[in-house]
Amino acid sequence: MTDHVYWVFEVAVQPDKVDAFKAMSKEMSDATKANEPGTLAYHWNAGADGVFHIFEHYKDSAAAMTYLVSFGKNFAARFMPLVKPVRFTVYGKPGEDVKKGLAGLGPVYYADFGGFIR
Repeated sequence: MTDHVYWVFEVAVQPDKVDAFKAMSKEMSDATKANEPGTLAYHWNAGADGVFHIFEHYKDSAAAMTYLVSFGKNFAARFMPLVKPVRFTVYGKPGEDVKKGLAGLGPVYYADFGGFIR
């Protein structure tokens, strides 16, 4: 297995906030791509029901922590009022610092036991 950390953050967005949410997704994606080389994947997915899945994949716990610090500093105050967290599922090997950073979102952790990543 690897030291990768990845998660799916499922959020509900009210219809009157979808445009702001989509604009925020572009801003966050651009900043993450430009400034965080340890972020391997960053995908935002829209459901027809106003529920969105945000998939993030990091090379290791340190890269995930870099993202969390940046998110907290640059985006959290504007992002969180746009969403209602539904579910936060974390996979891989997050360190205790990452777990502490995610604690307020009520994450559920799944441990690797098989498979591969190319």
